[in-house]
Amino acid sequence: MRFQWLMAVAVLAGVFAPPMATGDEKPAGKAAPAISFEVPYRLTDTQHVLVRVKINGKGPFNFIIDTGAPAFIMTEAVAKKVGAKIEKPWATFDKVELEGGVTVPNAKGIATDMFQLKGMNSMGLAGVELHGVIGYNILAQYRIEYDFTATKLIWTPVKFEVKDPKRIRKDDDKTEMSGQGGLELMGDLMQFLAAIGGIKANYDYRPRGFAGIELDDKAKDLVVKAVVAGGPADKAGLKAGDKIQSAKGKGVDTPAQLLSALAKLPIGALVKLTVKRGEETKDLTVELGKGL
Repeated sequence: MRFQWLMAVAVLAGVFAPPMATGDEKPAGKAAPAISFEVPYRLTDTQHVLVRVKINGKGPFNFIIDTGAPAFIMTEAVAKKVGAKIEKPWATFDKVELEGGVTVPNAKGIATDMFQLKGMNSMGLAGVELHGVIGYNILAQYRIEYDFTATKLIWTPVKFEVKDPKRIRKDDDKTEMSGQGGLELMGDLMQFLAAIGGIKANYDYRPRGFAGIELDDKAKDLVVKAVVAGGPADKAGLKAGDKIQSAKGKGVDTPAQLLSALAKLPIGALVKLTVKRGEETKDLTVELGKGL
């Protein structure tokens, strides 16, 4: 186990570097407050922040937030699946969406099989299959609030000019950001070590089910703040203001308890919720759908 943990740390060594501030960047001027987004996240077994992403309407894919990466980077298989437009070194997309409402139109990314992700996936170190990382060119467009006692990250758009990142060095063909400086061999080595060591990936490919419930974190009880229109909870009859008292027959008092009850349930699972609406108590059955 210690070996796997050390390998996870080793494969996080960055190949790319985000550009350093030069003083030419244009900070945002004063403007009306931007609308914030609540982005659900989870920690992987290697303690990386993982969010779910759709690209060109396809997915969801598992991406980790990596402040040390210069750009939005995905595997070549994902780039091919979503129909990315490849103009080396960049792949461009019509739209990138994060679960929770963050939308990045005309996004740029890099399609490459990072040795870090290749190695981690071969050994199943993260506990889930990883499809890419979200790096500087997207992260710099938002102020992100992390609270690891909560279930969501707060993303607020900021007005900031993001320049295209460049590699620390160029390859012989002068193509920026091509190749991984020979370190890609580490991914193949980790695959080989996993095979001869009998290590099998420990992740489940099934995406978790989606309920479409937004909770009021400030309320004393487990109160529904809103439901996604047309989502599973909406179809089941759940309404804003309902107080959720139990899920799957077990009492729930906090958002974390409800999330724990739903976290490992797949698409199509039926979840019985007992809610209090005014003075009336109701039992509602939510059929989990496919989330972002």
